[in-house]
Amino acid sequence: MATNNSLVDGDFLQRKVKIVIVQVLVMIFLCINLLLLTTFYKKECFHTTTRYILFAVTLLSDSLLLFMSDILLILTHFNFTMHVWLCVIMCVLVFLYLTVTPVTLTAMTLERYVAICMPLHHAELCNIRRTKHCILIIHSLSSVPCIVILSTFFASAPASLYKQYRICSLEIFVFYRWQSYLISAVYQFQFLIMCIVIVFSYVKIMKVAKSASGGNKKSTWKGLRTVVLHGFQLLLCLIQLWCPFIEAAILMINFSSFENVRYFNYITFYLAPRCLSPLIYGLRDETFSLALKHNACFGFYCVKNNVQISFV
Repeated sequence: MATNNSLVDGDFLQRKVKIVIVQVLVMIFLCINLLLLTTFYKKECFHTTTRYILFAVTLLSDSLLLFMSDILLILTHFNFTMHVWLCVIMCVLVFLYLTVTPVTLTAMTLERYVAICMPLHHAELCNIRRTKHCILIIHSLSSVPCIVILSTFFASAPASLYKQYRICSLEIFVFYRWQSYLISAVYQFQFLIMCIVIVFSYVKIMKVAKSASGGNKKSTWKGLRTVVLHGFQLLLCLIQLWCPFIEAAILMINFSSFENVRYFNYITFYLAPRCLSPLIYGLRDETFSLALKHNACFGFYCVKNNVQISFV
């Protein structure tokens, strides 16, 4: 009996440690994203450049997704129940912004393609008005999986479900196995299209890079590395789609292993990419990196180096 109690206490303590680690990471990642967003909003020159505007969209999307997913994690951890309709609203936001970032990354890749392969048309195609339209298109395309998920949910859920109180999780939308297959098919088809766009852009930029010379060659190869980074970010987002199937298979074997795998997937494929990749992208851009260093200083004096930094 004492052994069973010690096992329960050990399991409870382990869950507490996991939830605390997640909260610390979420706070760190949200602070970093907030710093990047503050840097963007403080410099007007970023407000008129398409790639910086789209970069800000990814930061906002990732921050909202981190915040919403963390709330759901906390509610689930404490077995907090809520009205199903309220859970549906929260999950729809998670589903939407789960897709906004990869679609935006694809748009950023196309922007680099236009800048390098079609420089004469870049100013015309990538102005502020078209960028606003692009953001609307991004959210419209990102809402397609949400529409599919909601359609299958409303078609399958009994009317009495909406009046019930449930622990809120994304699994609440799935009643039959075919629903999970359909949702996965929609997501994977969408990601296939995005992968094709990124590969197409990479090949075209590669051709330009090989034929470029001097300063153009350096700029072109930098744009090529940016496309590779977008491809890596997209790969991490794609792995997220496979996680539920891996977790479902492990759940049938052992529940304790299922919890550990889900925790690892959440940290590795949900939290970390939502902060580290944008930070890497921000540091790679010379203009944004300089503004970021300026923003991280008190006034014009850097705390670490105690060196005056001027920024125009």
